[in-house]
Amino acid sequence: MDYSQDISTLLRISTVQAHDTASKSQGAGWLTRGELDRDEYVRYLMMLYHIYDAFERALEQHATHPVLLPSYNPGLLSRASSLAADISQILQVPESQWQTHPLHVQLMSPPPAELTAYITRINEVASTEPARLLSHSYARYLGDLSGGQFIKRVLAKSYELQDGLGLSFYEFRQLGSGSTLATIGDMKKIKDWFRDGMNAGVADDVALKQAVIEEANIAYHHNIALLALLRPPSRPAPAPVGDSGTPPEPSPVAEKQQLDLQPSVSTYRTSTVVALIAAVCLAHFFIVVGGFTGEKGAAKLEALQQWFASSSST
Repeated sequence: MDYSQDISTLLRISTVQAHDTASKSQGAGWLTRGELDRDEYVRYLMMLYHIYDAFERALEQHATHPVLLPSYNPGLLSRASSLAADISQILQVPESQWQTHPLHVQLMSPPPAELTAYITRINEVASTEPARLLSHSYARYLGDLSGGQFIKRVLAKSYELQDGLGLSFYEFRQLGSGSTLATIGDMKKIKDWFRDGMNAGVADDVALKQAVIEEANIAYHHNIALLALLRPPSRPAPAPVGDSGTPPEPSPVAEKQQLDLQPSVSTYRTSTVVALIAAVCLAHFFIVVGGFTGEKGAAKLEALQQWFASSSST
């Protein structure tokens, strides 16, 4: 590996295998498609809450660390409070009471070994090598910033979450603004700022680069283990297109030729947009909800998002 490259580039290169593992996991597919039972989705949010709570407390403890300071911005990035708000909204209980809800009591009696291992790792790093917390920031925050608007739409429909309530985990504010919600373009600016901060914090320290890369893969390992904890949906997923005698989906060219003979193109537009949303969600879940990220994956997602925006407006 060429350690003369900046840390954001090195992280992208060194986590390719973790991306592949995450994208092929069953849990990622269930979550992306909104197939998990409502209680199971809440249970997953609860696990994420405990991870972010431990992680963000550790970041706060080392906020002035020279490696962490350039990318530290809790007002912009912190997710624990958003997760707590979403859990409370979905369960319809006050935020002060959701941890006494039977779902949470059951989850934590005792907590899954995988969750305990993840939190233990964060606390160990905070105590011994706080610079490695940068790896966990990379694995969590860059993923959270990528494609959240699309997964939010799927989850809103699956769990009947109206007006954005219960979905604040996927929302960010504009860089430098405390109130205005970030658009896709704004999120790209935040990601660029974050990468620049990582590069500045690590600089040209080869030993530090090696440590951050190692820790990033450890973080991905823990995230993949969380996905493996997800319970299968109680309702079977729809059969794949073409199975059980279902006619195969027409190719885009054939579909367009057929629709050119019809007086209206509304059906074509609707089917294209629906298919695109599903494709984007499947492609990016392992970056977003599960917290898996990287510059290559994010760049591809941004291209799809731009294509979707232009297609849906024409």
